[in-house]
Amino acid sequence: MPHIMEMMGKARVVVKDGKVIEVGAPEVEWCPLFVKLRGVEKMTPEEIRKNMEARIREFGMFTEKRKLEFETTVVAFGASEVMMSGLKNGFLDTTVTACDGAGTVISGNPALVQGIGGRMSGLVETEPIDVVIKGIEERGGTVLFPSTAAIDPAGGVRKAAELGHKKIAVTVADAETARKVREIEKELGLDLLVIAVHVTGVSREEAQGLLDNSDIVISCASKYIRELAKPLVQVAAAIPLFALTQKGKELVTERAKDIESPILINTMELPVLPEHKQPKELI
Repeated sequence: MPHIMEMMGKARVVVKDGKVIEVGAPEVEWCPLFVKLRGVEKMTPEEIRKNMEARIREFGMFTEKRKLEFETTVVAFGASEVMMSGLKNGFLDTTVTACDGAGTVISGNPALVQGIGGRMSGLVETEPIDVVIKGIEERGGTVLFPSTAAIDPAGGVRKAAELGHKKIAVTVADAETARKVREIEKELGLDLLVIAVHVTGVSREEAQGLLDNSDIVISCASKYIRELAKPLVQVAAAIPLFALTQKGKELVTERAKDIESPILINTMELPVLPEHKQPKELI
């Protein structure tokens, strides 16, 4: 089974045996984040292939050479970055995320969480890589399905609860999963923090379902998330992170404590979405 990830404008990329074997067309051609990070003015299949090959070469993604721990950041307030700070500062007990070569991972190790998620885009499916799974376990992580590397956030939350955790952050990419983990939270008496990721192209109904059941959402290139969100806190203007609940707001604050560069804090009506900074076209 190959590994499949959606990245850079939601282009479908297939990797097998450490090689990129398929690159689809992106749904968004221009993203301010990739202009800033990589100088990519137009996201084409060729640019996307180059980016994926760089992730394989530099971080060992989808291979036995996967680098699993680092605390360096690409963006200041991404999903993995806020979870890393939440763990460091005792705001969270553990996290439930997805890793290439392992699937669903439960981890309270901040460096492992950042290592897994710092360069991750929308992981669709993956196959087990024994070296990666062993590396995660050696670093204190738990792989939910080591034989299949299945991606199951709800199952990960149940497993985290079985391991004795209550303050759990989980990443989700669809409204049904967000609703499901909220039901588990209520059933088991957990203190769950739901972070919605990979939302480019979601329908209006799907966007509302995610907003109704998440504490934080990374807006990606979603026009409906931008249109419907009623955030308590917004971080950034081009690809905003929206904190939607008090818990989400507090986790963003924990992350802000770890930022060494100056931060502007202001009060205003949100969201703030300068048109010239948004991805083209929002979908």
